[in-house]
Amino acid sequence: MKMNRRSFFKICAGGMAGTSLTLLGFTPTAALASVREYKLLRSKETRNNCTYCSVGCGMLIYSLGDGAKNAHSAIYHIEGDPDHPVSRGSLCPKGAGVLDYIHSEQRLKYPEYRAPGSDRWQRISWDEAFTRIARLMKNDRDANFQIKNSEGTTVNRWLTTGMLCSSAASNETGLLDHKFARSMGMLALENQARLCHGPTVAALAPSFGRGAMTNNWTDIKNANVILIMGGNPAEAHPVGFKWVVEAKTRNNATVIVVDPRFNRSAAVADIYAPLRAGSDAAFLMGVVNYLLEHDKVQHEYVKAYTNAALIISEGYGFREGLFSGYDQATRQYDKTSWHYELDAAGHAKRDDSLTHPRCVWNLLKAHASRYTPELVSRICGTPSEDFLAICQQLATTCVPDRTTSVLYALGWTHHSNGSQIIRAAAMIQLLLGNIGMIGGGINALRGHSNVQGFTDLGLLSQSLPGYLTLPSEKQTTLEAYLQQTTPAMLLPGQVNYWQNTAKFFVSLMKSFYGDRAQKENSWGFDWLPKWDKSYDCMTQAEMMVEGKMNGYIVQGFNALAAFPDKNKAFRAFSNLKYLVVIDPLSTETASFWQHHGEFNDVKASEIQTEVFRLPSSCFAEEEGSVSNSSRCLQWHWAAASPPGEAMHDGKILGNIYLRLRQLYREEGGVAAEPLLAMNWDYSDPASPSPEEVAKENNGKALADVVDAEGKLVLKKGQQLTSFAELRDDGTTASACWIYAGSWTPAGNQMARRDNADPSGLGAVNDWAWAWPLNRRILYNRASADPQGKAWDPQRKLIEWNGQRWEGLDVPDYPVTAAPEKQSGPFIMLPDGMGHLFALDKLGDGPFPEHYEPMESPTGTNPLHPDVVYNPVARLFSRDAAALGKADKFPCVATTYSITELFRHWSKHARLNAIAQPEQFVEIGTELARAKGIKAGDWVKVSSQRGYIKAKAVVTRRLQQLTIDGKQIDTVGIPCHWGFEGSARKGFLANTLTPSVGDANSQTPEYKAFLVNVERV
Repeated sequence: MKMNRRSFFKICAGGMAGTSLTLLGFTPTAALASVREYKLLRSKETRNNCTYCSVGCGMLIYSLGDGAKNAHSAIYHIEGDPDHPVSRGSLCPKGAGVLDYIHSEQRLKYPEYRAPGSDRWQRISWDEAFTRIARLMKNDRDANFQIKNSEGTTVNRWLTTGMLCSSAASNETGLLDHKFARSMGMLALENQARLCHGPTVAALAPSFGRGAMTNNWTDIKNANVILIMGGNPAEAHPVGFKWVVEAKTRNNATVIVVDPRFNRSAAVADIYAPLRAGSDAAFLMGVVNYLLEHDKVQHEYVKAYTNAALIISEGYGFREGLFSGYDQATRQYDKTSWHYELDAAGHAKRDDSLTHPRCVWNLLKAHASRYTPELVSRICGTPSEDFLAICQQLATTCVPDRTTSVLYALGWTHHSNGSQIIRAAAMIQLLLGNIGMIGGGINALRGHSNVQGFTDLGLLSQSLPGYLTLPSEKQTTLEAYLQQTTPAMLLPGQVNYWQNTAKFFVSLMKSFYGDRAQKENSWGFDWLPKWDKSYDCMTQAEMMVEGKMNGYIVQGFNALAAFPDKNKAFRAFSNLKYLVVIDPLSTETASFWQHHGEFNDVKASEIQTEVFRLPSSCFAEEEGSVSNSSRCLQWHWAAASPPGEAMHDGKILGNIYLRLRQLYREEGGVAAEPLLAMNWDYSDPASPSPEEVAKENNGKALADVVDAEGKLVLKKGQQLTSFAELRDDGTTASACWIYAGSWTPAGNQMARRDNADPSGLGAVNDWAWAWPLNRRILYNRASADPQGKAWDPQRKLIEWNGQRWEGLDVPDYPVTAAPEKQSGPFIMLPDGMGHLFALDKLGDGPFPEHYEPMESPTGTNPLHPDVVYNPVARLFSRDAAALGKADKFPCVATTYSITELFRHWSKHARLNAIAQPEQFVEIGTELARAKGIKAGDWVKVSSQRGYIKAKAVVTRRLQQLTIDGKQIDTVGIPCHWGFEGSARKGFLANTLTPSVGDANSQTPEYKAFLVNVERV
C-alpha cells in the first residue's frame, strides 16, 4: 500500500486500532468493503485543547464508559474540533498522535522511589511518598531558612530547595504552585519560560507595556507582509501556519523568511534569505537604518505614538560597543543616564521638530546608521540584494492601509542578546506604524500549551502573578516597595495604568492570606520571601554544583534535557540530597542516575540523591484553563481519570502541603508563620477543585464595594467583572489581576464557545476569553489616528464615535477618553508612548546592538573589535572555561524542532516515534564534501562540553556563508531524542550547548554555538 507521511498520520489519527490496521493494509483489501460500525457510537464527547504548542488547537476526545460512580472512562479516539476558530478541525502530526501519548507505555502509574546509590526504582505508596517528602522538605527548610539577612531585614526565604513548574499544566495548577512555593519562602521558583520565551517579556514590556503577543493567530490572515524570522511556524506551529497561507491566498500577502536553514516555512515564502545563526540583531538594525535613510516611516504615527520626540539625559552615550555607565568589575551597567531629561514637573522634555541632537529620533538615526547593507552582509552572510529586497517589502507597509505581521519564536529568544533582537523588531513595527493595527503587531509564537499562563502567574524567581514584581530585600517596607514599583507619569495626561499597582498588590495579598492580611501588618508583606539576586535556572544549576542547593521539585519539566549543558545538569542533580519529579511520563530527569551506555554514561552507585517519581495526570485527564499564544484562556474538560494510581498535580501538591503544615503545627519549626498564613481554604484542601482556583485567580469582593459617589459596585462575595473594580483597602481579592473578568457573576467566560466572526476579520470575541478584559489586539487605540479615526477605513478596529470608543475589539484604552486628551495608546507605560528608546528597563542597553554569540566563528566584531560579546550576558566562571573556540570547533550549530516531534514528550508516543525514530543532524553539501560524509552516515558532533552521534542528513537547505571574509558552515541539530521513550535511544542535544544566558532573562544561548563534525 503506497503511503506518504501525511497519509500515515491522517489514517492513524482515526484512533481505532483495528480500523487503522485495516487501512494500513494488514488485512486483505476486501476488508475495506465490509460494513463497519460507526466508531463514535455509545461514546462520550469531551472538549479539550492540544497539550503541545501554544496554538491551542481544539480537540474532541471520545471515551467509552457510562459515567457511573467508580466506572473508569477509556479514551479511544481524538480528532480536531471543527468549531475551533483557530484550528478549524485541524491537528498537526503531534496532535494527531496524541492518543498514543495518553496511552504511552511510558505513562507512570504508581509512585516510585530510588534510594541513594541504588540502581533501580522501587514501588512505594502515596502515603510513604508524601510522608518522606514532607519530612525531607521540613528538615531542609528548618536547617537553612533565613528569617533575616545580615542587615536585619526580614527576608523569610528558603534558598536550598527549588521548584520547576510545568508549562502544560492548567492555570489553576499554576496558582497552586505559586502559593505552595512562596509560602515556604522559595525563591528558586521557575517555569519553562525561563528556557524559551523569557526574552519576549523582557523586550516587549519595555517597548509597548506588556510582554505578550500583541495580536492573535487568526489576525495573521489580515497582514499584507509577513516576516517570519527567528521561528519556523510551518514546522513548529503547523496549524497556526494556516493563517499565513490564508494571508497569501486571500490577502495576496508577501511572505518573507529569514533563517539559517531553508526550512518548511521558507518553502512557501515569496522571499527567502539566509543568515548566520546569532546575527539577527545586525540584520534587523539594518532594516531600521534602511527605513530611516529612505524615509519609509509612518511619520504621523511615530510623532504621536512613540517617544521619538522625547529628549534623553545629557549623560547618555554610546561608544565602541558600550553604553554609558558600564562597570567592568561587575560586568553591569549603571543605567541612571538611560532616561529622559525632565522638566520641573518631572515630565519628559520633548522636541516635536525632531531637531534636538538628544531627542530619541536623532539618537536612533546615529545608532542605526552603522548598519549599512554592506555591514549586514558582512556580519550575517546575507547577500546584499536579498537584504535590500526584504527592506523594500517591509517598507511598503509604512502607509496607513498596509501592515506587516512579525512572527518569531525561539530563534530569537535563544541568544545571549535575545531580548535586544526582539527589541529591534519592535522598533521596526513602531516606525512602520504596525502596532495596534489589524494584521500588524509582534506575534511571539509560544512553544508550550500554557507557558503563557505560567508566565502570567509569575512562576519565575523574581515575579508575582500578573507581572507584579516580588519585593527585594532592599524594599524593606510595603511603602518602599510600592513607591519603587509604581511608575511616575512621565508626560501629562497619560493613563499610566501601573499607577494602580497598590490595588493589584493588596488584592493579591488578600487572595494569598485572606483575613490574616490586614492593613496593620501591611497586608502580609513580610511573609513574602525577599530576593537578593535572581535564582533563575542557570543560577540554580550553579548552586547545585557548588553544593548550595539540597532539594528540587520538578513538575512536568524535563530539566536534564532542557538546561544548558547536560553534563553540568547531571553534576548538579548528583549533588542534591533529594529530587521529586511529578510527571505523567518517564523522563530523563527522573532517571538521570541510570546508566544508559554512552547516552548517559554514569555510575548509579556514586550518586546519593534520593529520587521520587510521582505519576500525574495528563491534559486529557484534568479540567482547567490554559492560555495560548494569543493570551486566550480556554477551559478544557477531563475525558477520563488518570491511569493506575496517578493523581492530578493539584492533589499531589495539596497532599505534600498539608503534611508539611501538619508537621509545623505538631512539631513547630523555623518560620512556621508564613507557611501557615497562606490561604488554602478549599472545600477539599488535599485536592483543590479547578473551579475554586479559577474563581480565585479572577477575584471577588470581600465586602460591599462602592464608587466615589457611594453607589454600590460589588456586593460582598461577588466575583469581579474587571480589574478596574480592585481596591487597595482590603475589600477585594484577586490572585492574578490580569485574569479579572475570566470568571464573572455571569459564569466561566473561559468556557464560552461561540465562534461567530461577523466582520470576517477574525474577531472571534466570544470564543473563550483573552486577557486583559477580552481584548484580542493590544494597544488598539493606535489603530486610529490622533483624531480618533481609523488609519485604515476598510479595516476599522476601534474608532471614537464622539462619546466613546467602539468597534470590533474591546478598547485597550479608557472607553470614554476623548482624543483631545492626547493620552497615548500604550497605557501601561508612564509616557503612553511606544518606546524606540527603551529607557532603563533592559540590562544591556536602551537600543539594540549586535554582539557576537559567546562562541563566535570569527572571534571579532566588525562594529567594535574591543567589545566582541554582550558585555553583560549571564556567564559563570566555570561555564566561561567550557566555551569553545573556532580553531577547534569551526562550524556554527543551531538547535530546532521538527514537525513530527515535540521537545522530549512525543517521543513517548509510538505513532510519532515511528515517524521520526532515529536521531539525525543536518549538514550542508559543502561541509559533507569536505568531510567525506554521505547521507545516512553516522557522524559525531562535538563541542567543548561533549558530543553526540547521529545520522547525517546532507542537504542544500544549509548554505555555506561568507562571514567577514571567512567561509562558515552551519549544522542543524533537532532537539528531541534521549534515553527514555518509544523512539530509539539517542543523545540529549543540550550535551553540546553552552551555559550562557541572555543579559535580561538569563535564557540560554541554544541557537548559536560552535561544533566540529566528524564521520564515525
